[in-house]
Amino acid sequence: MKYLGAHVSAAGGPDQAVLRAVEIGADAFALFTKNQRQWKAKPLTDEAIEAFRTACHEHGFAPGQILPHDSYLINLGHPDAEGLEKSRAAFLDEFQRCEQLGLSLLNFHPGSHLNKISESECLTRIADSINRVLAETRGVTAVIENTAGQGTNLGWRFEHLAEIIEQVDDKSRVGVCIDTCHAFAAGYDLRTSETCAATLDELGKVVGFEYLRGMHLNDAKSAFASRVDRHHSLGQGNIGLDAFTTIMRDPRIDGIPLVLETIEPAIWAEEIAWLRAQQH
Repeated sequence: MKYLGAHVSAAGGPDQAVLRAVEIGADAFALFTKNQRQWKAKPLTDEAIEAFRTACHEHGFAPGQILPHDSYLINLGHPDAEGLEKSRAAFLDEFQRCEQLGLSLLNFHPGSHLNKISESECLTRIADSINRVLAETRGVTAVIENTAGQGTNLGWRFEHLAEIIEQVDDKSRVGVCIDTCHAFAAGYDLRTSETCAATLDELGKVVGFEYLRGMHLNDAKSAFASRVDRHHSLGQGNIGLDAFTTIMRDPRIDGIPLVLETIEPAIWAEEIAWLRAQQH
């Protein structure tokens, strides 16, 4: 069983994200639990929490079908003490919001070294940041997203993800989310069913499918191995449709949210229906 959806807006309250997911025929979704471009947010009200939990229950969304995303401002590998502490505090707040909403996953971009520290030191800081937050929270898994490798962002090699996981104390509460556009831009070929299968095999070998907690299904405007993060609608970019058929037929990818972040919300329902049809 594969759960399919999109990253929907939570404007008007997190419960509205559930309704927007239902509208596009989704049985998975992603959302921001606060404004993703601000450090501080008002605490969730009891009413908002209750409305979200009720909507999830009414529409059959279990926690494992929902993949919330944290703020884009957070850098868990920040080279400067002040930036690191600010990021860690904001990350803890994101975890606590997930706890309040009854969510079990939190998806995030690992971090950037900003050309001030080594890659390995930055990866260690990211793992330390995860360890601190896991120690202060319960029930929420830290889901590291692979990146396209723009600028000084780490996480674009599967080895980076494995190195972070290696240093996380509680392996039961860490996982990865693989974004197809990011992987392609980072140099993992997905253009044919053969190259896509080979990339998935590589993921299994380097990271392990037991850590796969979600995927972002996006075609790419950016060129192969360009290290540029530009999403496109399925079949309209440089990846093409074969990869998505291959993913939908791979049993190693069952039981997790597969989330569109493609660029035309108006066709999300069609993209979800097309993906579902690929399973047969």
